[in-house]
Amino acid sequence: MKRREFITAAGVGSAATAAGATGAVGSAAAQEEGGDEEPDWPEFVDEANEYSSGETEDLRGQEEATVEVGAGDGLAFAPPAIWVDAGTNVIWEWTGEGGGHNVASEEGEEYSSEVTDEAGFTFEHTFEEDGQMNTYKCEPHAGQGMHGGVAVGEVETREAQTGVATDPHEMGIQVQEHWVGIGAVLMVSVSLVFTFFTLKYGESPHAKGGD
Repeated sequence: MKRREFITAAGVGSAATAAGATGAVGSAAAQEEGGDEEPDWPEFVDEANEYSSGETEDLRGQEEATVEVGAGDGLAFAPPAIWVDAGTNVIWEWTGEGGGHNVASEEGEEYSSEVTDEAGFTFEHTFEEDGQMNTYKCEPHAGQGMHGGVAVGEVETREAQTGVATDPHEMGIQVQEHWVGIGAVLMVSVSLVFTFFTLKYGESPHAKGGD
């Protein structure tokens, strides 16, 4: 009796696992469809140290925003990508890490600070132009990915991709939904066939199929 219960439970578990796999793919797709939006950053910001898609700091509604200079391993801005309203004053504050840094505009409004490694040093700029995508860099470390971005007001947006990619297509795996369903059905069928033959032919001769 215990043996039958164990085998039956195994069959049910396999079915649940298959259904769970199908549900996981569906959940990942639904999660992707319901993502938030962020500014449509240029590649310059996408490649910035300490930045990942979906991690834009939305600071709209604030009159001031502060960005660390020399964050992370000393070669990053933190946060590297911010979204503010027109008229917001952005303050860059040096951590003193990573050597001498500065803040210099790449695209958008023009501004530039001196190069310094002094902890606590600050540089400010007020962003006035609504709808402007502004990018900037540390000139001594631009080639090492020390970039940043300031999106102002009504800018073009994109769907934010947060967390680890769970969509098989994003991971380079070509999966069609109907094949996932067929695979789940096959898993359940094999499990049931295995259970049937084990119950019918695999028991002790003394059991004779009885309870």
